[in-house]
Amino acid sequence: MQRSAPRPPLRFSTQTLLLQVAVVLLVVLLSAAVHAWLTYDRVGSEAENQALTLARTVASDPSVRADVQAISAREGTPPAAELAAGPLMQAAEAARTRTGALFVVITDETGLRLAHPEPERLGEKVSTDPSEALAGREVTTRNTGTLGPSAGAKVPVYAPGSSAVVGEVSVGYSMETVGQSVARDIGPVAGTAAGALLAGVLGSFLLRRRLQRLTLGLEPEEISTLVHDQVAVLQGVDDGVIGVSADGRISVFNAAAQRLLDLPDLTGGRWEDAPVPDQVKSLTRPGTAGSDALEVVAGGRVLVANARKALHRREDLGWVVMLRDRTELQELTRQLDAVGTMSTALRAQRHEFANQLHTLAGFMSIGQHRQAREYLAQLAATGPLTFPVEQAELLQDPYLQAFVGAKGVEAEERGVALRIGPETLVRGQVTEAQDVTTVLGNLIDNAVNAAVAGAATERWVEVEVLDEPRDDGGTLHIVVADSGDGLAEGTDAEQVFTEGFTTASGPLSMNLSRNLARNGRAGGQGFGLALARQLARRRGGDVSVLDRGRQGGPGAVFMATLPHTTAGSAEAPGSLGTPGSLGTAESVGAPDTSGTARSDTAPRSAEMKGDNNDG
Repeated sequence: MQRSAPRPPLRFSTQTLLLQVAVVLLVVLLSAAVHAWLTYDRVGSEAENQALTLARTVASDPSVRADVQAISAREGTPPAAELAAGPLMQAAEAARTRTGALFVVITDETGLRLAHPEPERLGEKVSTDPSEALAGREVTTRNTGTLGPSAGAKVPVYAPGSSAVVGEVSVGYSMETVGQSVARDIGPVAGTAAGALLAGVLGSFLLRRRLQRLTLGLEPEEISTLVHDQVAVLQGVDDGVIGVSADGRISVFNAAAQRLLDLPDLTGGRWEDAPVPDQVKSLTRPGTAGSDALEVVAGGRVLVANARKALHRREDLGWVVMLRDRTELQELTRQLDAVGTMSTALRAQRHEFANQLHTLAGFMSIGQHRQAREYLAQLAATGPLTFPVEQAELLQDPYLQAFVGAKGVEAEERGVALRIGPETLVRGQVTEAQDVTTVLGNLIDNAVNAAVAGAATERWVEVEVLDEPRDDGGTLHIVVADSGDGLAEGTDAEQVFTEGFTTASGPLSMNLSRNLARNGRAGGQGFGLALARQLARRRGGDVSVLDRGRQGGPGAVFMATLPHTTAGSAEAPGSLGTPGSLGTAESVGAPDTSGTARSDTAPRSAEMKGDNNDG
């Protein structure tokens, strides 16, 4: 026999609805029951009071008192027929008929019935205890007698002109009549209860609909799973995720976003008031398509930011802003470019060295030993094959030597001569190579771009580096000058440190897609100076403009201060005149620098600083 498939569990909203309906029904029923019981008790008490009043009236009748005394004084009990025709029976029935009571019973001092609605019960003992009334006390009772359940009262009958009890009067009203009165009174209550129940059910149904709408029709287990998945995804990715609700509040600000922007958790705050770069905020402003990506500098990092509109069933849920760190990618790209440039230079030097060896071998093979010696002397006089950086021997740190050498090769390929200023003095060793090379590399790249774009015929970039030893780590002071045209007229000196600005061509678009198309690789222009300044300031230093430069050259002069970046002094400062170090050379098309390699039209940065101070 094939078993039927188990019933799926009720949805949470349905369970909630049923529970609410059950609670409302229970409350209504309990309220109705309490009200009915109170009404029943009130009507019963009213019946007891009516019975007590009627019993007092009958017991105080002088004729009743006299007749009861007369019968009590007789020997034995009169026959039932005599009692049925007697005045007591007539008085009791008249009172019962007039008031609608269930019974009016009169007894003698022993509890024998002298008047009763059923004549055949006359002369018999009453079915309920008359002792309280015969003892002279009035009582109200609810009990069941020969005529059924009743609410009544018992009152003693006193002898005329005496306080002696000679009998008692018992009056009762049927509880069925009380129930009918309760039923009449409970009708409006039942209607009210039914209305309350209907209102409760309707409210529960509306609440169920709202609950379904707020939870998007999801069950609590599904919501719990989604929350766990959301936390795992948002906190487990390296990309920053910022959620902005439709009312402009930050609903999500994951740990990666806090790390990339160097900000605390901003969840719950206003998006427009958040200390987030304005370029990122502009992605979510009205009229923004949200498809373009921007490069921004924040927290000492180069970030790519884009935003997407979040919709659910055509409902606007707000924006999702994504942040990706491109700092490491740009650093790797810069290093790869430097390595490629150095490899090209080394291949050229290897080719030239091979030609020199072939020349020597040719002299030796034809027996021209004197010419060979003269050729060797000429090679010794011109120096070894080195990188095209003038006075690079002033840099004693090997790391700076290699880095500046690579930059010199790059600059030479673009027709720019890179040289070290005469006031350069670096005695310590660089301890924070990444930050130093990032700042120095960006300043040199910016200067080379400006020199290439400038109008001067002789293109050059001059770098001066000075370390200031301290116990807690030395400070590097870097000054970079170029032969470019300086800052454009009307350009504020602080404007060059904003994202998307380059001294080579002015403000650039920061649209990532256009950058990719123009450069053929990740990253755009106009972020080097902004990144350099943020890195320097994060270390307690700064990058600033010392001189704006002038049209036709020399160009602008930039200065960077990097605290806590050097330590001690170089143990074996390498001279760039030794093989494998940086220096001047004839290789790779470098101009002859043995003589007056520097013209008067290319002043050093120190001289430019002096001119700036004079002017």
